[in-house]
Order: sequence, then C-alpha cells, then structure tokens
Amino acid sequence: MPAYYPINLDIRGRPCQVYGGDGHEAERKVRYFLECGGDVTFFAPEANTSDGLKGLAGDGTVKWVKRGYQSGDLEGAWIVVIADTSSQEVIEAAAQEARERNILMNVMDVTPLCTFIAPAIIQREDVTVSVSTAGTSPALARRLRERISDHGYCQCLRWADVGPILADVRTDVRARELPLTPDNWQEVMTDDVLEMFESGDPDRAKKMLLTSLETIATTNAGN
Repeated sequence: MPAYYPINLDIRGRPCQVYGGDGHEAERKVRYFLECGGDVTFFAPEANTSDGLKGLAGDGTVKWVKRGYQSGDLEGAWIVVIADTSSQEVIEAAAQEARERNILMNVMDVTPLCTFIAPAIIQREDVTVSVSTAGTSPALARRLRERISDHGYCQCLRWADVGPILADVRTDVRARELPLTPDNWQEVMTDDVLEMFESGDPDRAKKMLLTSLETIATTNAGN
C-alpha cells in the first residue's frame, strides 16, 4: 500500500463532482462538500437519486446532471467522488480520466483506483481530527473515530472545544506582535484554563490565557 500524505484541502468555490445519487453515502459526500464551501455537481439518473439530493438540486444549492459518468465529464473538476461503484468499467474509465487530468478522485471502497482516500473525521468547532488506515480497514478507522469521539472513553478532545477562544487570543497577540514561541502557547494551555471554560465562563478563560501570554511576552522581550 502507498504511504498516503495527510492534507486538509480548501475547496471553497472549487468545482466538486459526486457520481451516484442513490443511498446515504452519495448524499453525505455532497453535503460535506457543501459544508466546506464547494461548488457541487452530482451526476445520477433521476430514478437513482435520493429525495435529499433532489431537494438540494430543486432549490439550486447544487447542480444535477441526470445521468451517470461520461468521458470528458471531469474537465474543469477539481475534486471528484465516485459513490456508485456498480459498474467496474465505468469507474475504471473515470479513474483513468482523473489520472490523465491530474484530478483528485476518490472511488469509494476501491482504494487502488483512488488518487486520494477519505479518512474518518471527528469535528469539534474549528478542530478537525482525521483517522486513516491507508485504505486497509475503513471499519477500524470508523471504530477509532467512535472511540475518540466518546467523551466517557477518551478525554483527548476536551481542548478542541476551546478552539474558537484560542483563535481569538492568537489574533489579538499577533496584532500586537507579542514575542511568543509555540512552547509558550503550550505552557499557558493549562488545566485551570480548560476547567474555567468547561465551567461555563469562557470570557474568564480567555482573560486567563491573555494575561499569561502577556506576562511571558514581557519576559521574552527582556531577554
């Protein structure tokens, strides 16, 4: 198996295509592209399209081409997902076109035809955690995602909800050009700050962070 290079993509305004409208997975892929700001087109015959996708097309949220893949469809596409793998001949032709055009393509559950694979994803506010098994065991990736997401089982995502506050503080200290290092940030992210946030006082948690960073910055400036 290849060693996949992990990456997060900015797809805002970029042409995204999904092939196959029947079933949960195609609709899930379309909706996630939309959440990330993609310009989405899905290809599927009307008879094989879910009510949810029909609704998105009906209100103009996505474009709907009422047929399956045809050669040349990928021209102008930036990222493509093939959710309908019922025809090996069709998915191989689409994968070949993606390779020729250097387009990112995921053929669901057919790893050898993919130019990228989609990890299992956990989202908390501005934090995204992905879990991948390099395509060898999607079930294991999903299981790990479920375990990580279970607050009763794993405490590792407690800090993720603090993300927006940390982002605000970072904007503030960068605007003031405070001399801080990555280690300084780790130093101020204490259990006291986390507990203050989780107790329902985010403003005080933010103030605690800022005060600590300002103190450290003063020391750094004097050295």
